Amino acid sequence: MPTFTYRDKIAVLDLGGDENRFSPQFLDEVNRALDTVLAEGAHALITTAAGKFYSNGLDLDWLSAHGDRAEWYVAQVQSLFARVLTLPVPTVAALPGHAFGAGAMLAIAHDWRVMRADRGYFCFPEADIHIPFTRGMAALIQAKLTPKSAIASMTTGRRFGGPDALAHDLVDAIADADAVTDQAVALLAPLGAKDQATLGAIKTTMFADAVTALTNA
Repeated sequence: MPTFTYRDKIAVLDLGGDENRFSPQFLDEVNRALDTVLAEGAHALITTAAGKFYSNGLDLDWLSAHGDRAEWYVAQVQSLFARVLTLPVPTVAALPGHAFGAGAMLAIAHDWRVMRADRGYFCFPEADIHIPFTRGMAALIQAKLTPKSAIASMTTGRRFGGPDALAHDLVDAIADADAVTDQAVALLAPLGAKDQATLGAIKTTMFADAVTALTNA
């Protein structure tokens, strides 16, 4: 279950200690946490996790049991991506372990990413598990990555360790296991507080095409 604490004025949202797959309940809990973070006037947001997974992405067990709601479910997932992409505070995904599929997309939706250096993989496995990207998901990833990095990660199913992810600009920094969140704080602390309305408008304009693709599925 997602929980959050504060490092000074920076909210740290812990997604949980298991695989943190995107069940409908999980999505609701994350959205409620984001509501609270914004209402309380946090200066910035870090998302992280307590276990060896940041997130393994889509809840395929739920999806297989509720196939008639697949379109609704994907829309909920993409709505969260769009929300994080345009969140009106600076954001960092602090990855203590694996980020796969939609979990990696959630990380990409943040402004910056810090990854554990020695363990864990950042991976878009879609090419190997026969699940093409939706237009919205592809637009999200391509809004953040260079064409070279997008080809390297989206078409191969490759698992990137921390140094490899940094070399391909999938993440912005790497750190020791016990310093991933500290490194995220170090990225955000110098920024101070930003006006939410202004920053939200800037991000909405910057990523307008991706937001349209994510929310008009």
